[in-house]
Amino acid sequence: MNLILIFPFLFGLIVGSFLNCVIFRLEKKESFIKGRSYCPHCHHSLGFFDLIPVLSFLILKGRCRYCHHPISLCYPLVELGCGFLFLFTFQNLFANLEFSFFNVFSFFLVLAIFCFLIIIFVFDLWYYLILDKIIYPALGLVVLYRIVEILKFKNWSLGKEYLLSALAAATFFLILVLLSSYRWMGMGDVKLSFLMGLFLGFPQILIALVVSFFSGALIGIFLILLGKKTMKSEVPFGPFLVFGTFISFFFSQKLVDFYLNLIF
Repeated sequence: MNLILIFPFLFGLIVGSFLNCVIFRLEKKESFIKGRSYCPHCHHSLGFFDLIPVLSFLILKGRCRYCHHPISLCYPLVELGCGFLFLFTFQNLFANLEFSFFNVFSFFLVLAIFCFLIIIFVFDLWYYLILDKIIYPALGLVVLYRIVEILKFKNWSLGKEYLLSALAAATFFLILVLLSSYRWMGMGDVKLSFLMGLFLGFPQILIALVVSFFSGALIGIFLILLGKKTMKSEVPFGPFLVFGTFISFFFSQKLVDFYLNLIF
């Protein structure tokens, strides 16, 4: 394994730890910039050795050092997920490209966009809500990313193509929202689908939506069979949209090739 790949992974672990703090404090309406981290159960301030990504969870055996209350498995999973996302992004976007301003800037823009998507994923999964204060800055980053790509390739028609993809995706979800009177989807899903279309473009947005609906249906059926949900239960769709975005971003071409091989 190339040793340089360790650095984006470790960086992702550290950023994932910070995202956990952001997600927790967003729900509490607390500042995530100032103030020390603390146990949500006993409120004891956490020290450095309590906050080492993944490793602290393993050393403490998944329990708070001070009150011994179980620590949610979500924390190390977010850290690991962010670590692997940063690693895959480095491998796909930067490892084989020449060192230039546009490439470096695009790389870090994608990482920032992914951070917002992780927050959307976890927050919607926990609280059934996609916050405007998260979706709008993420959308701003996507617009900046597209501008950088247009300047890089000097192709202004790209902007129109990505905008049409975004509008088509958002219109589709808006129709679902109106037809269901907000029972199937919410406006947060509409905004997220617009972001996805602008970020992925066509046909990647189609792949993302197919993966989202397919994975959502599978998980829904699985939860019903386990007795955790019923046909009338509410299930947040934002996490599936984010999952579909990641899959399409990294594997869209492989999925298209696989589908074409099945046909021909």
